[in-house]
Amino acid sequence: MKHLIFTVFLSLFSVQAMAAGGGVHLDHTDIDITDQASLQRGAKTFVNYCLSCHQAAYMRYNRMAKDLGLTDDQVKDNLMFASDKIGDTMTIAMRPEDAKKWFGVTPPDLSVIARSRGTDWLYTYLRTFYLDSSRPVGTNNLAFKDVGMPHVLWEQQGYQTKDPETGELIALENAPLSTHEYNQLVHDLVNFLAYMSEPSKLQRMALAKWVLLYLIVFFLIAYPLKKAFWKDIH
Repeated sequence: MKHLIFTVFLSLFSVQAMAAGGGVHLDHTDIDITDQASLQRGAKTFVNYCLSCHQAAYMRYNRMAKDLGLTDDQVKDNLMFASDKIGDTMTIAMRPEDAKKWFGVTPPDLSVIARSRGTDWLYTYLRTFYLDSSRPVGTNNLAFKDVGMPHVLWEQQGYQTKDPETGELIALENAPLSTHEYNQLVHDLVNFLAYMSEPSKLQRMALAKWVLLYLIVFFLIAYPLKKAFWKDIH
């Protein structure tokens, strides 16, 4: 038992250390996968900016439609650019060998990225790209040093530069979105990634209130019965 506890503790510590990205401060974002409006906005950002290089092979479009409160037609018209069938998984046409050739590494499947990296890490990562002329894609990242992924959301955030003395990021130009608006866009995207990493959690959360109600009703019935059965026993 002691060995098991130590192993679990060591695993959790290792995951926490990896998520911290080598000591980089992680900004917190409150995740709420019951917020359908946020999930819908996050899904829109995901299919427009992520799904061209990354895939989510464990998520089906029709499952997403049901959980996000959308009809199949709404998903087909607005969120399906890589497939024609609503029952298909969210895969892409780009071959892994081509991706590795172009980017130096195969872009990871994002189905469970929120569980492997953590939502705070993702939120920080997507907000801390900065210009770096030494990198092949022209940018680098505070949370993931020398990452091969370019800053795909630069049209919303604009570019940043890194102060060589303080390490702080400084915006170079105005962008269509304010800092608050861009942070909200990233929050919604991370919220969607969190939902996608464990979609069954929505069903568990919906069922939980009925289980608790059942237990309360059961207690209200069982406790008087217990008192009645044991009142003559001393």
